[in-house]
Amino acid sequence: MGQEIEKAEFNDADFKQFQRCLDEEMDLLRELFKNHVFESKHEVAGYELEAWLVDQSTQPVPINHEFIAKLSNPLVVHELSRFNVELNSEPHELSGGVLSLMQAELSELWKKCDEAAESLDSRLAMIGTLPVLDDSQLTTENMSEVDRYRALNEQVLKLRQGKPIKLDISGRDHLQSSHLDVMLEAAATSFQIHLQVRPENAVRCYNASVLTSAPLLAAAANSPILFGRDLWDETRIPLFEQAVNTDSGGVIGHTGHSRVTFGHAWCKDSVLELFEENIELYPVLLPTVSDVDKEELWHLRMHNGTIWRWNRPLIGVDDGGHHLRIEQRVVPAGPTIVDMIANAAFYFGLTTVLAKEQTAPESLIDFDQVKNDFYLVAEQGLEAEINWPGERRQNVRDLLLEKLIPAAEQGLAELSISRQDINYYLGVFQARVESGMNGASWQRAYIGHHDCSMQEMTEAYIQNQQSYKPVHEWLI
Repeated sequence: MGQEIEKAEFNDADFKQFQRCLDEEMDLLRELFKNHVFESKHEVAGYELEAWLVDQSTQPVPINHEFIAKLSNPLVVHELSRFNVELNSEPHELSGGVLSLMQAELSELWKKCDEAAESLDSRLAMIGTLPVLDDSQLTTENMSEVDRYRALNEQVLKLRQGKPIKLDISGRDHLQSSHLDVMLEAAATSFQIHLQVRPENAVRCYNASVLTSAPLLAAAANSPILFGRDLWDETRIPLFEQAVNTDSGGVIGHTGHSRVTFGHAWCKDSVLELFEENIELYPVLLPTVSDVDKEELWHLRMHNGTIWRWNRPLIGVDDGGHHLRIEQRVVPAGPTIVDMIANAAFYFGLTTVLAKEQTAPESLIDFDQVKNDFYLVAEQGLEAEINWPGERRQNVRDLLLEKLIPAAEQGLAELSISRQDINYYLGVFQARVESGMNGASWQRAYIGHHDCSMQEMTEAYIQNQQSYKPVHEWLI
């Protein structure tokens, strides 16, 4: 979805031409998989961080156009709403001191962003859902001035035949909302972790990434409050799934498959299966046609960008040719940079070790069990009980401490990550799990202790975030 488009309105001819291009590129992609031409040198890491622009009273401010112009850094781009921006990393080989490097890189970029925001009398905040956000602020007037977002909005509503998008989340509180646009999506911000994989390991790595999702999310949860309501530990999950729902019941051409999805089965023989599903199950949303060489797979990648699997396969194209990446999308933004790099460390390590186990762990557990546990964890966080291959059903916190964090340590060692980085970042991750104090827990504990407003809690959250201390060290 980072690809820009030249117009926001389409006709039947556009859809037909796009489909022809898409079919041609799918034929090429099948050949690429058949001939094993994807880059296979080493694992590569990266990330995307979505952040909020807020004023001195913690309210979101719709100034991302001015902010991006002031910053003038190609690594920082627009997001759907004018009060969100996205920070991107350079790709880094996953070895040695890469985790420290990623933290230093993001810290430096964040500092520059802070300075640009300060010059506009605003601040940055990294948090999955902004507690002070009001539903009334999610309007098309606050949509970024980017054609692809306008087009996305129009096409989603067109598939819904003009019927409003309805939000209905039952957690500790109950929230209902209705929108005639896709701006509900802007209420959720993420830390998306990228892992470039060797093609021969892609299926195992993809399934391992899916399996890792629930325990990773349990430790990382940071989105308990939406529109002032206390909902799930990670309210982003149901929020995003409902925010771009193209199914309004009886919609012509809809297949019953959500565009934001955990999936419905393990990947079997090739991640090509997922791109085949893209064609079979999902109508084209943005039929913008490009005249670039079909080797760029531009239309295929555009279509893939409008299907938001929580674990999404990506095709990269650069000077070295084509490569395969997995985008792990379940992790929220925040609470701090070190917390997010610790989440990435756990993800890289556990995914690596699961993908190398002699017996594929996905063969020992039903996909639907894993899927159900993912949503249970999103709701209950570290208190949830989940299934795990070869293990009894147990509390996810115990599972993390007794089995999964040691496994992640082994995986990072196999990647030749420096021992100093392994100890530090997994140490942060483990301390958070042991204390039970992730971002969601801290927000609720602070409100409970101080009996304060959402604005007061959010101010305290931002002040703690600026300390750069991991969340388990924050005071209540």
